[in-house]
Amino acid sequence: MKYQALFVLFLGFSSTVAFSQNKEIYHSDDLIVEQLSPSTFRHITYLQTNDFGKVACNGMLVINNKEALVFDTPSYDSVSIELIQFLEEKMDCKIAGVVVNHFHIDCLGGLKAFHDRKIPSYANHLTIELAAQEGYEIPEVGFDSLLVLKAGTIKVQNFYAGPAHTRDNIYSYVPAEKVLFGGCSVKSMNAGKGNLADADINSWPSTMQIILDRHKDGLDIVIPGHGKTGGPELLNYTAKMFGNKKKKKVVAGRS
Repeated sequence: MKYQALFVLFLGFSSTVAFSQNKEIYHSDDLIVEQLSPSTFRHITYLQTNDFGKVACNGMLVINNKEALVFDTPSYDSVSIELIQFLEEKMDCKIAGVVVNHFHIDCLGGLKAFHDRKIPSYANHLTIELAAQEGYEIPEVGFDSLLVLKAGTIKVQNFYAGPAHTRDNIYSYVPAEKVLFGGCSVKSMNAGKGNLADADINSWPSTMQIILDRHKDGLDIVIPGHGKTGGPELLNYTAKMFGNKKKKKVVAGRS
C-alpha cells in the first residue's frame, strides 16, 4: 500500500509537470494548440500587422465531455476553419460557442467561419457595439457584467472588470482549474506595451488589481493575449508597466 500511494503521488506530480510545460497537441503553419491543464488549451495563430510584423496571438479552448468552448477566433476565416476542423474531427467535439474578448481583429477576425456553421458567439455588449462601428462580423449574444458558459461539466466565468487595453475587454476564468484568459489586457513577462490605440492607460492598473482581488484563492495559469503563459505575476507585471506605484505586492499566487 505504501508503494502504491507513492506511485499515485508520482503520477499526479508528473501530470502537473507535463501540463506546466504546455504540451503541444497540434501544429501547422497557421495554428498551434497546446494543452495547459486537463480541460484548458491555448490556441496560437498569427496576424500580419504594419507596425509589429507577424504577431502570434493567443486564444483559449476549454474541452470537456466532447464539448468545446473557443475564446477568441483566429484573425482570418481560413484559420478559423482549420481550428473548427481540429475540434470537430481530431478532438471529436461539438463546439458549444465562441467568446470574443474585445473588438480588435485578433479576437474576432475569423468569427464569420463560426457563424457559417451556426456556432453561437458571445461578447460584452460594448464589444458588439464597437465591432458594428468598425464593420466587423458582429457577435450574436451580449452580456454586461457576467456570463457563465459550460463545456461539458466545466464552467467558465466571463466577466467585465473595467477598461484596459480597450474599453470593452473581458476576462474568462475556469474555476475548476484556476486558469484565466486575460487577452491583450494582460502582458507576457518582459513584453512591451503593444498597441495602445484604444487603451485606457489610467484605468489599466486598477483593472488588473480588480482581477487579482477577485482571485485571491490563487491562479495557476494566466494566458496573455500574446506571448508565453504564466501565473498572477503577469497581472502584477502589467499593472506595474502602466503605472501601479503601490509598494504592497498583491498576495494572489500559484496554488
